[in-house]
Amino acid sequence: MNENDPTNNDEGENLSGREQFLAGSDKSLYTELEDEPYEEPLQEQPVSGSPPLSPPDEPGKGRMDVSPTPPEKKSNFGKYAALIVVLLFIIGSSFAIIYYSAGGDFYSSNDRVAVIYIQGTMLTGSVPSGFGYATSEDISASIRKAVDDNSVKAIVLRVNSGGGSGSASEEINTEIRKAQQAGVPVVTSMGDVAASAAYHVSSSTDLIVANRNTMTGSIGVIWTFRNMSAYYEEEGIDFHVAKSGEFKDMGGTWRGLTDEEKEYADRVIMENYNLFVQDVAQGRNMTVSEVKDIADGRIYTGVSAKHIGLIDEYGNLYDAIDRAAVMGGIEGEPSIYYVNKPSITNLLFGSEVQNDNMVENFVSYYEKSPFGKLAY
Repeated sequence: MNENDPTNNDEGENLSGREQFLAGSDKSLYTELEDEPYEEPLQEQPVSGSPPLSPPDEPGKGRMDVSPTPPEKKSNFGKYAALIVVLLFIIGSSFAIIYYSAGGDFYSSNDRVAVIYIQGTMLTGSVPSGFGYATSEDISASIRKAVDDNSVKAIVLRVNSGGGSGSASEEINTEIRKAQQAGVPVVTSMGDVAASAAYHVSSSTDLIVANRNTMTGSIGVIWTFRNMSAYYEEEGIDFHVAKSGEFKDMGGTWRGLTDEEKEYADRVIMENYNLFVQDVAQGRNMTVSEVKDIADGRIYTGVSAKHIGLIDEYGNLYDAIDRAAVMGGIEGEPSIYYVNKPSITNLLFGSEVQNDNMVENFVSYYEKSPFGKLAY
């Protein structure tokens, strides 16, 4: 065998075989391609909801645009509608507050009965109704307001008070008499209690309506003094008092009353008591002696009070309003004008702590008087 003969070379034989394989493979491939029909190349389809593909023949195109899609603008209608509803609610509530604070019927042209509340301890000065005190300035102003209103034909005093200052009740009685002189009848509606100074006011009205178990009466005067000398001595507290007269420190808590001071206190008490009795006798069309027979300071129920002439009729607030309407010449059902009913504005806009402090400071002159507490 000739080693230089290429046909006898192993590598040559291998190459010839590979060439034969490739030649056979190409031919087979060409045959398959010729047998298959021609198909257009598939075009990329955009995904549903995505931006369209750029044409492939444009520079920098041919791929999906992946820039973020701006969010759709949401309608603000719902927000504006909710805001309008809130504003309308606030405006409506404000009008309702003003409406009821002013009496709840200030647009009425009908004849009306004014209702004025006397609730709590009676004092002079001015504290709005609803804080536990009935002050003469507030109540007197309410009476004057009702009398000045041409649509008001009668007044009802709704009384819930255990009494208080005789000066306060006298100031209120002055306005009651002025209302009566102006031709406006005044009726009392007693609630749970209408005693002492509260009865003093009630007795000046034209008619008294009470419940059978109302606590009333207590016609009398009391003057209390506090003696804390034993406490001061125990605590080692000493006082030096310089005074211009014998009675100048009467009622001071550092000592008790002298015999002369006790006698003087009794005279003051009886002076106020006689004024009280005279006013009741005049208001109830009784004699002074008749009033004194029942004016020993005791409380009477509505039943007993009617029996001895301290009240006129049984009934509730609305019975009193109906009677006042008849006395005022109102035909049919009257409109009701609540002049000083405890206002909702005090609950919504008032600070409870501040108001309590204000009231406490205002009434301290009476509650903590250095001269004792003189009360009806």
